[in-house]
Amino acid sequence: MAKGGIRVQYSGFIIFAAQILSVVTGLIFTLLLTRNMTKQQYGIWSNIFDLVGYFTLLSGVFPFWATRFVARGKEGAIKTGLSANLIVALVSMAVYLPLISLVTSAFQINGSYLILYLVASLQIINIYMIGILESCLRAVKPHAIGYGLLIEEVCKVSSAFVLIIGLHQLFLGAMLSLIVAASIQALYYIWLLVEDLRQRIRWSYLKEWLKGSTANFYNAVGNQLVAFVFILLFLYGGQVARGEYQAAATFANIVGYSSFLAFALYPKLLAKNSLEDVALSFKTVLMFAIPMATITITMSKSLLTILNVSYSAASPALILLTLDTIAVVIFQFYSSLLLGIERLDEEAKISLNKLVRSNMFKVFTLPYIQAAIAIPTAYYVLTQLGTGDSVQAVLYVTTINVCVHIATFLGLYVITRESVRIAVPWRNIEKYLSASAVTAAVLYLLPHPTTILMTLAKVAGGVAVYAILLLSIDAEARELVALIWHEIKGILAR
Repeated sequence: MAKGGIRVQYSGFIIFAAQILSVVTGLIFTLLLTRNMTKQQYGIWSNIFDLVGYFTLLSGVFPFWATRFVARGKEGAIKTGLSANLIVALVSMAVYLPLISLVTSAFQINGSYLILYLVASLQIINIYMIGILESCLRAVKPHAIGYGLLIEEVCKVSSAFVLIIGLHQLFLGAMLSLIVAASIQALYYIWLLVEDLRQRIRWSYLKEWLKGSTANFYNAVGNQLVAFVFILLFLYGGQVARGEYQAAATFANIVGYSSFLAFALYPKLLAKNSLEDVALSFKTVLMFAIPMATITITMSKSLLTILNVSYSAASPALILLTLDTIAVVIFQFYSSLLLGIERLDEEAKISLNKLVRSNMFKVFTLPYIQAAIAIPTAYYVLTQLGTGDSVQAVLYVTTINVCVHIATFLGLYVITRESVRIAVPWRNIEKYLSASAVTAAVLYLLPHPTTILMTLAKVAGGVAVYAILLLSIDAEARELVALIWHEIKGILAR
């Protein structure tokens, strides 16, 4: 596919559809864990990936530039990026293995869990590989990432049943299933890019990326600093609190899938600085994000109950976390827009002087502002205002994140307006909110189920109510349905 020929809506819907279908497999996997683990164990499970995150700090450094170079047709960029990321992955894994036993000991984690932390080192390689492969595919075949996600999800659940039942080891079986599934996903991506991988490595690109990586490393450290609030939650709120937060995040993250509807906008802007798709992409994202958030908030208690009845008390945290997710979705959209129109590396040369003065560097600085507010505030409330209530600890951390994300988005909005003007679709947003409000009222009046099938049926009913209402009042929504149906018929015909 030609780089400039990326179909933004088509690619976005393919990935979004894959994400929605993965909700089923993801829920099955999560239920295997939450129905068989205590809250404390689930907190430890979540902490494994919190710590792995610090050793995958550099996983997005080269992929960031690879996307930009591949989108602009720079030959050899894919093989160069893959080789560079593999080297960094092996070094990161080598650092992780000797350090992790010291970290778990310092965190006073039971020694019996150390084997899980060690096995998780294999996932470090997968994260680096999938990161670079998806960044390259995003520039040429973004829709293929949706297929890769489906392959990974199916393999994950299938492996989980085989390994957990076969090994009679819940933790180890679950960890190995993640590693196996991610490895298969990476192999699928390599197969798609095999022709490009025959090109020779361009070390000149790597030289430029290393110069630009100063800014990427700066951004990666900032993002990981923000994530340190989850370490604080684990240490001072307790392992149970970390498990409850993760349970709430299971459903709040689904709302975040709406951001993938604009996934292909970024490489389209890189290949050709055209803003014609921006307004349409923004409306499409909000058309789905607002009702998804509404349904999640209205049904928060039922959704958490299907994981395990003990998590139902965390429903206020899910409500706040859903609001936070909406703020993050909008933040990500504006960030992609600003980075997509940045032209400093258009000629495969990166000037550090221009980079530091660019809007790209301003975007990369925002996580530090978030961390500077969130970390000391979270530490204070968890150590000074903590009541020993795990749900209260989760509410403290989530409230802090909501405020921080909204505040920094306002700063990002000001930066964006100085570079490009996009019309906020207020009339469309009003329609989405109106249809969502009626949907929320209907769901609130209906019985609140506690079983999986009835809860999912009620969710489906809420989706149907919103769709009917919106289609009756919004001509653009009807045009979108017609477009989707046309694409489906085209796929079936092929």
